[in-house]
Amino acid sequence: MYPHIEPFEVSTLKVSDLHTLYYEISGNKEGRPVVFLHGGPGGGTDPKDRTFFDPTKYKIILFDQRGAGKSTPTACVEENTTWDLVKDIEKLRIHLGVDKWHVFGGSWGSTLSLTYAQFHPDRVLSLVLRGIFTLRKSELRFFYQDGTSHLFPDAWEKYIEPIPVEERHDMILAYHAQLFSEDEETRLRAAKAWTRWEMATSKLFVDPAHIAEAERDTFASAFARIENHYFINEGWFRDGQLLEKQEIDKIRHIPTVVVQGRYDVVCPATTAHELKKVWPEITLHIVPDAGHSSREPGIAKLLVEATDGFAHL
Repeated sequence: MYPHIEPFEVSTLKVSDLHTLYYEISGNKEGRPVVFLHGGPGGGTDPKDRTFFDPTKYKIILFDQRGAGKSTPTACVEENTTWDLVKDIEKLRIHLGVDKWHVFGGSWGSTLSLTYAQFHPDRVLSLVLRGIFTLRKSELRFFYQDGTSHLFPDAWEKYIEPIPVEERHDMILAYHAQLFSEDEETRLRAAKAWTRWEMATSKLFVDPAHIAEAERDTFASAFARIENHYFINEGWFRDGQLLEKQEIDKIRHIPTVVVQGRYDVVCPATTAHELKKVWPEITLHIVPDAGHSSREPGIAKLLVEATDGFAHL
């Protein structure tokens, strides 16, 4: 990964009467533009996200999606759908005077990257994707109901703890009731438990510092509420929409690299495998000693190699 750099521009963009997005630009002012689409939804960006790109070659554009990070209002789910985010990306592109750009996204960021590219294939120079997630019912069920629970039973016990036994047959729905409760204490307790579950399962080797992020009230609230809002609505997609042939045909010409951890239990490798089957033109790397996180060494190395490889486009 490249050394840490500071942005040369930090600003906001009002995208609706309600929402204002935070964005920043770093690297080479005359470089090839790349937009970083963060995960969650609701995760927000981090200064370390700049380090996937050669700052001498790329103009690096990071922004926080609606309700996430430094965007306002925090944790807001009103006017916050997949289609709103796709429109926001276009508004940002036009606002910055960018004709075409590279698109980089992992986890939910891969979902949004694929969606944006399918809506605006003429604006995408390349895709670098990590931890493929397409918001199918089977993917949600694996992580939030019956799958990862078999591999992390200790973390699962803490995750289900706030939920009454009679409601545990549908964890996303049960959490929705608490995350949107009128009682602030109930909301925050649920947000931290929801967030802790993902942080505890994101790396091959569990990182206590990563889990500790769930204790930050503002982060946990935005992360949990927005994720749950998207997931209970199944992203407003048809089940499997992003993998449908007619959707893939729209982007088949775009050079694409996918990096996938073999032991990713948040966004299991089966989805990346399905993407490769319907889109054989992509380059798919399965990292044998990694989970979900972009910070794991094998994943980070391949992501940087991919962005280096596309810097001339």
